[in-house]
Amino acid sequence: MVFLLIVVFLQSLRWITRHDKTLTIPAVTGKSYADARKILEGKGFEVELQDSIYNDTAKPLSVLRQFPEAEAVVKVNRTVYLTVNKAIAPLIEMPNLEGLSYRSAEIAMTQYGLKLEDTVYRTDFAKNSVLEQQYDGERIKAGTKIPQGSLITLVLGSGLGHEDFSVPDLVGLTYNDAKVLLESNGLNVGAVMPAVDPNQYVGRQSPEHFTPDGRVNRIRQGQLVDLWLQPEKPVKPTVPEVPPTQGQ
Repeated sequence: MVFLLIVVFLQSLRWITRHDKTLTIPAVTGKSYADARKILEGKGFEVELQDSIYNDTAKPLSVLRQFPEAEAVVKVNRTVYLTVNKAIAPLIEMPNLEGLSYRSAEIAMTQYGLKLEDTVYRTDFAKNSVLEQQYDGERIKAGTKIPQGSLITLVLGSGLGHEDFSVPDLVGLTYNDAKVLLESNGLNVGAVMPAVDPNQYVGRQSPEHFTPDGRVNRIRQGQLVDLWLQPEKPVKPTVPEVPPTQGQ
């Protein structure tokens, strides 16, 4: 009687645990979470959401990973863990790319999950360095919240121009007018002292328009011009004419 009970118990235990019953896990990556759950539960598997991450190349709420992987042979009632794509891109802080080399900026953007939309070159002595970072056509400050996967445009320095030309005379202009004149000539504002104020006037500049001996200074595109601002509009001194050389 005892022996018979043991045999019955072992046979029933085998039936309860289904040691001889296995299934092959179907592939559900790329399918929506709802469809993947329906397929797996229909095959006799338990389903558990393990994680959700963001991938801008995949459909929202689609399955990115499954464990165990597809075609694995497991026992019935095995739990399959799914990782799905987030429906909305998470917000991240815009990194500070300005001042970095182009290559370093590319690496930083990849680490933050951002994409390069375009590169624009501006004449500047800092060749292939990031002068400005833009989002939706506007300059964006570091720390600004933007969606992961956003497209960023980088403004890069192209180096100095090959030809030189006259240094523009900025003394007496407002800061804004001086900045516009410099940029129209392919020049850049350098140091501004004591501080940037669009309503103040340029009292001094470096390099100056004239050399100490009265000749016009020369400059190349991409160079910097430092500005000293003051509240009152300066009275520009009269520059004596340089007498013509003999024979002219």
